[in-house]
Amino acid sequence: LDVVDPWQADAARDTRTLSGGESFLVSLALALALSDLVSHKTRIESLFLDEGFGTLDAQTLDTALDALDALNASGKTIGVISHVEAMKERIPVQIKVRKMNGLGYSQLELPQG
Repeated sequence: LDVVDPWQADAARDTRTLSGGESFLVSLALALALSDLVSHKTRIESLFLDEGFGTLDAQTLDTALDALDALNASGKTIGVISHVEAMKERIPVQIKVRKMNGLGYSQLELPQG
C-alpha cells in the first residue's frame, strides 16, 4: 500500500515511511472510506475511534475533528476514546471514565440532561 503525499509533489510513499500522526490520518481516512463503501449495502450509523489523536499537531487535530464533525452532522454517531486535553473543548457530549485509585474499578461520569 502506498500513500500519495501532496506535500511532496504527489510522490507515492510506502506506509513504513509515515510518521505516527501520518499513520493515524491514513488509518482514519481508510476506515472512513471503507465505511462509506460498505454503507451502500449495509447502513452504518456509528463510528468509534480509540486513541491516535495524541500523535497529531494542533492544526492536524483540528482538521481531523472537522472531518468527524461533518460525519456527525450527516447523522452518524461518533465515539472517541482519548486522553488529549484539547479534544475536551471540541467534543460537547462526554462520558468520562475515572480510575478509582487502588480499588480495581472505574467510575463513569455521564452528561447531564
